[in-house]
Amino acid sequence: MFKMIIFLVAFFLTITSTFSLYGSAPNVVELTDANFKSRVLDSDDLWMVEFYAPWCGHCQRLAPEWKKAADAMKGVVKFGAINMDEHKNVGQPYKIQGFPTIKLFSGSGTPKDCNSERTAQGLVNFALKEVDSMVRGRMGGGGSSGGGSQSGGSGSGGGGASDVIELTDSNFDSLVLNSDVLWMVEFFAPWCGHCKKLEPEWRNAARELKGKVKLGALDATVHTVMGSRYNVRGYPTIKVFSPGSKSPSDAFDYDGGRDASSIVTWGNDKAAANLPPPEVKQLLNTAVLKGACDEHQLCIIAILPHILDSQAAGRNGYIKVLKSMGEKYKNRQWGWLWAEAGSQSALEEALGLGGFGYPALTTVNARRNLFATLRGSFGEDGINEFLRTLAAGRGATEPIKGDKLPEIVEVEAWDGKDGQLPVMEEVDLSDVELDEKVEL
Repeated sequence: MFKMIIFLVAFFLTITSTFSLYGSAPNVVELTDANFKSRVLDSDDLWMVEFYAPWCGHCQRLAPEWKKAADAMKGVVKFGAINMDEHKNVGQPYKIQGFPTIKLFSGSGTPKDCNSERTAQGLVNFALKEVDSMVRGRMGGGGSSGGGSQSGGSGSGGGGASDVIELTDSNFDSLVLNSDVLWMVEFFAPWCGHCKKLEPEWRNAARELKGKVKLGALDATVHTVMGSRYNVRGYPTIKVFSPGSKSPSDAFDYDGGRDASSIVTWGNDKAAANLPPPEVKQLLNTAVLKGACDEHQLCIIAILPHILDSQAAGRNGYIKVLKSMGEKYKNRQWGWLWAEAGSQSALEEALGLGGFGYPALTTVNARRNLFATLRGSFGEDGINEFLRTLAAGRGATEPIKGDKLPEIVEVEAWDGKDGQLPVMEEVDLSDVELDEKVEL
């Protein structure tokens, strides 16, 4: 009997280890050590790839959603799955540490992590966004698809459009110097092996940083004036130009990693350091609310006391605190709003504000319909501790009542002055006939 149990357990484990979650899914490609490079890395298609283990409960729950998404995206984005119990070598370069792990591949460059909801709709939304980004890149290219660069540089080598801007001796000064955005410029040589290795990483980073940091590439073997000006002695050399750079002495060396993720992180940090502090806006109408909350990961909303309760000096003091916090957390690129107590009653109710008195402060994630309320003091120390906890992902949140932000009542902008009590009209009683007193 004991031998029979041992046999059954061994048989079960053998079956489990070779079990595929996607054997009957026609639109999910089973990837292996043998076909991963040819099917995915050497392909021009976008690939959504799941690294899974058949015994993993989360993987088993994801499987039907993955199949639905693959069916929906047939002919647009390819979906694949790798059984890591059988094909461990495929996942090693990507440091797979848990299951399921989902990555998006677009050729041989660095894959992008998929952090969407693990539902068919969430996966489809993520994939469509990447398709849109790829198509826009092919249509536009940021002026980088000229014929000056050869293979090995990031300017236009590889044949496709790119968000990397091709720089030359003739256009360098007009594009890079006196620019109002941060520039990262690669000086390369077409024959340089390290430059060829950097090329896909530079392209992917340029796509991710588009709109925040400009990435350029200059063939220093052809455009020798710029290479000499910036004392380029090896390839690739990456120089950074802050907004408003005017001379060669303003450039400084890039000191980050040479993979797309490191370049993007470094660029975002430097771009944030050069950002002006966010404007703390009065909540005047729905458009102001949408601009601050719908277009940012978080928006901070403060409800300040009525002007008659604080007067101008008190209100300006509260706004000064908000501006100081906006400066401190400007790299987060949050929206910042304030409203007068009682002017937006529906909003206060939806966010559970007012019960602790005024001023009150809350953070709103409009995309997830969640908010978190400051329970401490409305001062720099209290707000800083509150925001620092939220930024670390440890704050307690609640759902917005009604599952969405309410419509905003349109109000007039504060004129910056003290509040005035309404003037009572004097009533002339001289013409009023009073009843004569009746004596009993």
